[in-house]
Amino acid sequence: MVHKVKGAVARSKGAPVTVETILVPDPGPGEALVDILTSGVCHTDLHYKLGAINDDFPFLLGHEATGVVSAVGPDVTEVAPGDRVVLNWRAVCGECRACRRGQAQYCFNTHNATQKMTLEDGTELTAALGIGAFAEKTLVAAGQCTKVDPDADAAAVGLLGCGVMAGLGAAINTGGVKRGDSVAVIGCGGVGVAAVAGAALAGATTIIAVDIDAKKLERATELGATHTVDSSAVDPVEAIRELTGGFGADVVIDAVGRPETYKQAFYARDLAGTVVLVGVPSPEMTLDLPLLDVFGRGGSLKSSWYGDCLPSRDFPMLISLYRQGRLDLDAFVTERISINDIEAAFDKMHAGSVLRSVVEL
Repeated sequence: MVHKVKGAVARSKGAPVTVETILVPDPGPGEALVDILTSGVCHTDLHYKLGAINDDFPFLLGHEATGVVSAVGPDVTEVAPGDRVVLNWRAVCGECRACRRGQAQYCFNTHNATQKMTLEDGTELTAALGIGAFAEKTLVAAGQCTKVDPDADAAAVGLLGCGVMAGLGAAINTGGVKRGDSVAVIGCGGVGVAAVAGAALAGATTIIAVDIDAKKLERATELGATHTVDSSAVDPVEAIRELTGGFGADVVIDAVGRPETYKQAFYARDLAGTVVLVGVPSPEMTLDLPLLDVFGRGGSLKSSWYGDCLPSRDFPMLISLYRQGRLDLDAFVTERISINDIEAAFDKMHAGSVLRSVVEL
């Protein structure tokens, strides 16, 4: 059986998103059909639309989503029809060298659905991050479904599917922030503010938010920052050192992903401190650092991919903390919109006026 549903499609590079009828097949072996409830509008979707990831147009956008499993294919045991799930783009294989050594969060062979969703004329769609959640239904690999508490607000917990998890994980998983640590976060968009929240959750006592936008710094304070630095007015490296007794922070997280901000992070950390890159650089960017400084300052230089998360481990734990009132995921939901409002949401995101617009299907 083929399901005709509405979906948001990017047909060509830079073209406006159009809402079209798409065809979604019933699940085959290892696949799950999911009725989408909510999907956040993420920078990655904009990158797909602009052709900044690849040119496999047309794209079915959306990936940061919550839904209900409506059907599963043969041999699927992870989830069953009726399960509330958060979708993820890391369906681990269980067989690669990372999985075999107990580090499934670094799986080198993650799975997507085998069958393709299409337009009505048969044109195959490329699902964003293998998910394609700006649609009333989508087809994914069953391992991309993480079963979660059905009573949690779908719009809030769905953000763990990408941006919020990236920021939380950059602090907790990659950065290894501990009680009493000092942490600086450079760039306070959605991912950076989530990193601030992650540092607070982990027990950091000094949390420094750095940005050029006063509104973003205000949001960071609401989510746990103890200090803010306007890097358009002062040298952020000197400001971070001053706020940490002259030494620099134990962990500095670059949530921008530019050579300039990475250098700031590198020099704003304490000796033997940790730098975490979670902002995504563009392909043409290069970094020039004196190798002697890399050697002489010691510590760790890390990159955080999806917050080094393992969805089956991290999503239920973080949702439990949300339900206990210890992690304010609601604060990340700026507005709830319809599938027809996605193009306007991209404009708001680019302007920095929202943390997340969430599409309700």
